[in-house]
Amino acid sequence: MTRHFVYTAAETNAEGSSLMRQLSELDASFLYLESETTPMHIGGIYLFDASEREKPLAFSTFVAYLRSRLHVVPVFRQRLKEIPLRLGRPYWIDDPDFSIERHLAYVNLGEHGRKASLMTLASRILEEPLKRDRPLWHITFVDGFKLDEEDTGSDGFALIVKLHHAAIDAFSGEEIIGKLLEYTPEPSPIAPPRPWQPRPEPSEERVMLQAGANIIRTPLQFTSLAFNAAEATARGLIQKQLRKLPLPLPLFSAPNSPFNRQITANRQIVAASVELSRLKAIKAFLGDVTLNDVVLGLCAEALKRYLISEGANADKSLVAMTPISVRSNSLRRATGNQMSAMLLDLATDETNPAQRIRRIHWNAVASEPYREAIAADRLTELLPSTMLALSARLYSELQIAQRYQPVFNLPITNVPGPQVPLYLQGARLVQQYNTAPLFDSMGLVIVAVSYEGRLTLNFTTCPDVVAQGESLQAHVDESLNAIEAAMERLGTEETKEPIAASPTQTLADDAMTAMEGLLKKALKRFRA
Repeated sequence: MTRHFVYTAAETNAEGSSLMRQLSELDASFLYLESETTPMHIGGIYLFDASEREKPLAFSTFVAYLRSRLHVVPVFRQRLKEIPLRLGRPYWIDDPDFSIERHLAYVNLGEHGRKASLMTLASRILEEPLKRDRPLWHITFVDGFKLDEEDTGSDGFALIVKLHHAAIDAFSGEEIIGKLLEYTPEPSPIAPPRPWQPRPEPSEERVMLQAGANIIRTPLQFTSLAFNAAEATARGLIQKQLRKLPLPLPLFSAPNSPFNRQITANRQIVAASVELSRLKAIKAFLGDVTLNDVVLGLCAEALKRYLISEGANADKSLVAMTPISVRSNSLRRATGNQMSAMLLDLATDETNPAQRIRRIHWNAVASEPYREAIAADRLTELLPSTMLALSARLYSELQIAQRYQPVFNLPITNVPGPQVPLYLQGARLVQQYNTAPLFDSMGLVIVAVSYEGRLTLNFTTCPDVVAQGESLQAHVDESLNAIEAAMERLGTEETKEPIAASPTQTLADDAMTAMEGLLKKALKRFRA
């Protein structure tokens, strides 16, 4: 997904952060989608081996260490500034009341310091939304964690990290953790924190002036203010118009699945780890496929096995939403790597799991979004901020996702991680698990992260939707074995033969074009 910031002032402080940074429409949508049952933060569980340290890492030492490195992550000391009447998207501003203690917690597992207890604790912590009156992050330091299930010692600790999706995506989240950790096993001296003086909070007049300037630069938003200034009025109007909109049913062509039901606030974290070398061997054998295709193929086989084990219909192919990195001509901003989303047929109707990887590859490369990725703000830039916020809420309140087939069945994100070990004051990071937000009628999301020669598939589920979610771990192991066995049965010529793309290959482009038309018509009706 595309992530960029709009800088609204040339002034910067010593660390290079601007006085006001406006959220993009996409980033703001994660704020508007958030509710008590759908917290919109990215989570991380990081397991450290402290056995090589002379003594266990104390919580106070961790606090001092983190305080000394706050300057490398400016967003850790920035909070949201809302625009009155929602005339524009919120801004990031320096938090004049920042206190690191408000973002940290300490837990000692004691005699329950096993991985199962840690994952249960993490699930409970990650169910809670972040508080909006402070910078949107939180870290829980878990002491007494035992890396070895048979070991009675206490040589490990863990970090449970929450970072709001409005501030980062899974890719930049990995970059932040990389900045906070070290690349050497020798603990570096903890330096005093760099001096930091928060910039004064902008006045309401300054914020309104900036919102006015943005309106001038965005004529559509200016012409829309007449009918969305009052939230209650706009709310009723949008509800009325949404009921009239002839939603294009063919676009909602992903099959109904057990994953696509109304979620609750409960969360379960399931993870399975495999050797990266095995995935690379599959890629090498199949030839013209990418490592990402292999990862998606592994996910597809595991999901199909889960559906069959639960007695669900697995005849129709699942559709995944997956981000890709592009420099898109449709994104007219000078940013670096940009994340956009595409819909991809996972070819789960293919019986041969090795051949399925070839089909996934052709589904991707044959589709227009692969060559010119659809940017999320191509859609959201059509909407002024108030309408975007209300649309996000109404999507859940009117149960749009419950009334129609889903556009896609689940998101799958593959995040390349460092292949060298990372350390925190001499304690080695040995394992990490990552989570992503769930939202209305999306009870499962997969985040694949590679680290030190292994790939971990992280399943964030709502256990009230995805029953027996813990079985996914075994399905991953079985799936990799099945792919390797099927690969050996494939002839050399068969692996080189082009595979016809699945019929849904252009679903993303068609959906985006149709939604643009619907939104434009809706705006014309509102203006009338």
